[in-house]
Amino acid sequence: MNHTSIVQARADGRDQGARPSPDLAIVIPALNERENLELLLPALREVIQTIGIATEIVVVDGGSRDGTREAAERRGARVVPQHERGYGGALLAGFAATRAPFIVTMDADLSHRPLFVAEFWNRRGEAEVLIASRYVPGGRADMGWVRRLLSQILNRTYRRALSLPIRDLSSGFRMYRRETLAGLDFQARDFDILEEILIRVYAEGWRIVEVPFHYMSRGSGRSHARLLKFGWAFAKTLARMWRLRNSVASADYDYRAFDSPIWLQRYWQRARHRIVLGYLESRDAVVDVGCGSSRIIIDLPGALAVDILQNKLRWLRPLHRPLVRASGDLLPLREGSVDTLITSEVIEHVPNACDHLAEATRILRPGGILVVGTPDYGQWLWWVLEWLYGKILPDAYAHEHITHYTRTKLHAELGALGYEILDCRYVGFCEMIVKARKPTVAPRT
Repeated sequence: MNHTSIVQARADGRDQGARPSPDLAIVIPALNERENLELLLPALREVIQTIGIATEIVVVDGGSRDGTREAAERRGARVVPQHERGYGGALLAGFAATRAPFIVTMDADLSHRPLFVAEFWNRRGEAEVLIASRYVPGGRADMGWVRRLLSQILNRTYRRALSLPIRDLSSGFRMYRRETLAGLDFQARDFDILEEILIRVYAEGWRIVEVPFHYMSRGSGRSHARLLKFGWAFAKTLARMWRLRNSVASADYDYRAFDSPIWLQRYWQRARHRIVLGYLESRDAVVDVGCGSSRIIIDLPGALAVDILQNKLRWLRPLHRPLVRASGDLLPLREGSVDTLITSEVIEHVPNACDHLAEATRILRPGGILVVGTPDYGQWLWWVLEWLYGKILPDAYAHEHITHYTRTKLHAELGALGYEILDCRYVGFCEMIVKARKPTVAPRT
């Protein structure tokens, strides 16, 4: 089955008969877990009754031979077969088997206590993904020192290498809003899918909150984890996720660059931030077009943030309001309604840059300030830096630059629109940031 869009996989619900859509689905991967399920499922039913919502329990059977399927069905769970390998394959089968707007995933081995499902439900408004976390204050885990050490190494490595504000990426006890999983293409099929899901969801700008949790030792049976096999899978997934985290597809790309461990990237963001904010004559009626997740818009709390990418605005939402999703060549603003418009590192990404500049001119009041930042392709140093940047971070912005400006060309276009060039400063001798004033009288044509 193609899981590229797992949320839509069963949208028509034809194989769910006439049953009403549940509010919550609990997905439980299981392989030879009959004894544990015989205890877990009745306890889950009791918790569900206290919550008082329509809930379905989906047990994903990975080919059990101990009567797991029969035990689950006797206790009211819906059993679906697992067709793809591994723990990841089981989760994907479970996601595809339900239409519920909220999905809880938990293990069948009794290490995840059912009562915590009620905690998830009560806190569902706090974030799009909730994690039962062992490693935040108030959380703890009953497991041997070797397993604890390996778990801590895994989580700290992912956290630091990928700059993630999450302490327990390997917890499988979670609650998702269904929409967070829409359209995501998961490649991992072992336990490393837990990390991949969180990282891809975070890259889409969704909120993730960790809830303190007491992890218990498993009930009967033994773990299905295999150290060497899964260690290699985790390493491969870390490499893939590092590339994602350092690509423009990651919602917080610009925000992270401000504190990047790479000196040149950090310098670039901070110099641009200093120049742009220094150009502002007033912080009233400011619009930042193509704001992304940069510190510029965060440090302008009264400014209107405009971007075409939903994941950037979604990530920005807890840090800044107001937000508008729109293209820079068609802004939902009245003519002459803006005092200052910032368009930093935007016009090189679009084929119709002149339309963006004309639209900025339309909404600026007479005498308003336009701040434009873009690489100067008249500088040989920029060509070198862009080539190097594309090699080091192949999924970053370099490959998206399709309209090339020189200082002469940009000044000429602004002059044709009637602007007075007030200043032009450089970041690293090759990214120009221009401050221009719109004429108080419309230019003659």
